[in-house]
Amino acid sequence: MALKESRAEEGQSAPEAPSIRGLSEPGDIPSQVSWPAVPPAPAGPPSPGTVALGLIRTIRPHQWVKNVFVLAPVVFAKHIFEARLLTNAGLAFLVFCFLAGAIYTINDIADVTADREHPIKRLRPIPSGRVPLGVAKVFAAVLIVLAVGSAFAIDFGFGAVAAAYFILNLAYTGRLKHVAYLDVGCISAGFVLRVVGGGLATGIEISWYLYACTATLALFLGFGKRRHELTTAEAGGAKKQRAALEGYSKRGLNVAVVLSGGLTFVLYLVYTLDPRTREFFQADHLWLTSLFVAAANWRFLYLVRFRPKAESPTQIMLSDGPMVGIVLLWVTVVFWLVYHLTPGAA
Repeated sequence: MALKESRAEEGQSAPEAPSIRGLSEPGDIPSQVSWPAVPPAPAGPPSPGTVALGLIRTIRPHQWVKNVFVLAPVVFAKHIFEARLLTNAGLAFLVFCFLAGAIYTINDIADVTADREHPIKRLRPIPSGRVPLGVAKVFAAVLIVLAVGSAFAIDFGFGAVAAAYFILNLAYTGRLKHVAYLDVGCISAGFVLRVVGGGLATGIEISWYLYACTATLALFLGFGKRRHELTTAEAGGAKKQRAALEGYSKRGLNVAVVLSGGLTFVLYLVYTLDPRTREFFQADHLWLTSLFVAAANWRFLYLVRFRPKAESPTQIMLSDGPMVGIVLLWVTVVFWLVYHLTPGAA
């Protein structure tokens, strides 16, 4: 879902979109772009309502869809209709949502100065001043204690994974996000930890295919996002906002995107054709769902190349009609083939 970060303070109209002309290549942004002016800082302390709304926007609820990877083990183990396992999976999902919210808040606190230089991110609640730094720090601490404490209450192993996920993201925020390619590797590792956590919270053994597909898919999305950011950098401010972009090149990212996207498709196709998979699900046509994977990959590449004004292709894809339709069709067909439309089916 694309964030409408252009909304300024309450009662103010959204700034006009930047004027972009003379594109030399589809998806490119020229060196001279007129971005909207920075909204004025609040005249006094923001109201409690403004702060509350700002905190909600800071934790990015629309991004929590990424945490559905926590539910993958229970879905592909055909246990989605078992109440106890589904409850544990749901609790694990909430733990990662709280952790993600804390990490987003910490990231915005750490990047507050750099974000003020970004044409869109400067309008976020913390850089714009709608959420005071002190309030943001306390809020992040509360989320961390609540999430990690709940994780260990569910299962010790799951708590350890949740803690590792949080530490990884702290390292990413502090240093690793400034290292080209390693930054995307950290994002991929975070997705894999979500899957590991879902398996530990439910006691389900996870196929190596699920780990591999999760890792390559996350790399594909991460490299696609960096490719989009590199294009935006031609406007003159993004490289200053994300130091890791200095270590990337368009050619290198194009190769990385194609390789990770292609590997994701191949791994998924091999998984659906594996005799053990076909026997477990009692489904010989699961491979047909790989067509949706190919379509989704193509659509994401389209968004990376032809939506240069979006803050992030991984955000706009959540509200992109064709992408949402492809994902819903994939979910529907997989559910039908795996569960045979009958909860009691083996």
